[in-house]
Amino acid sequence: MSYTTNPADGTRIAFSSQPARSGDENAPALMLVHGSALSSAVWRGLGYAAVLREHYRLLLPDLRGHGRSDTPHDEDAYAMDAIVGDLMAVLDAAGVQQAHYLGYSFGARAGLALAVAAPQRLRSLISLGGSARPQRGAMDSLFFPGCVDVLAEKGMDGFLAEWGAHRDVPVDPTTAAAFRANDADALVAYFRRSDREPGIDDATLAEVAVPTLAVAGSEDHLRVDDTRSLSRTIPGARLAILRGVDHAGTVAAAPEVLSVIGPFLAAHTGP
Repeated sequence: MSYTTNPADGTRIAFSSQPARSGDENAPALMLVHGSALSSAVWRGLGYAAVLREHYRLLLPDLRGHGRSDTPHDEDAYAMDAIVGDLMAVLDAAGVQQAHYLGYSFGARAGLALAVAAPQRLRSLISLGGSARPQRGAMDSLFFPGCVDVLAEKGMDGFLAEWGAHRDVPVDPTTAAAFRANDADALVAYFRRSDREPGIDDATLAEVAVPTLAVAGSEDHLRVDDTRSLSRTIPGARLAILRGVDHAGTVAAAPEVLSVIGPFLAAHTGP
């Protein structure tokens, strides 16, 4: 694990850099960015890293408030411009001028913001269950009503128990373990700040020039319409819908996701 610092506020960000298994020092970089309350470990646990390392150098950051990165308890520390600064700090620390980007949920929203703020740093963008819309009420919709208050009052075990009770299927062990590894107070601050996130308007999205693939599960009732909107609004964006998959299941459906993103990445990787 390596560390870098966001120069804007001094927050320390943990990340790992894994060379392509081929040994090619010039292999294109691919940044994998996890979702809310997860960490970079999810990409290893679900098998993405093992497959994608065949052809890409992987960068796996822990977003602030998650994993081994710093965990500020101030809500405004989680403003999206700070998150974008963290991602750029990781690229700089790794010596990567331009990378492919795969983000899930929170990571997808951060990738969209990075594509607006610094498109020159991205070769392509893949959004899994992402959204550019304002986020008010999104956490209650993604997890369960009152989820932030439950996390603040009952901690992570109480949160996971309540979330499981609201789902048709139990929370998978990999996701539950990743959630438990986080600082609950930091996640409360992040969740509350996310609820105030204004999103990105359509006029700005229409100017995004980064090749984009928007992916969502057909049962992801909060994000599937947003994903379709992304594909219509970002010029040239592609759309893929995973049948029978909800939001939490999107990243867990690794074989299906990899079958979709593999050809897209290859098409946007130069010789």
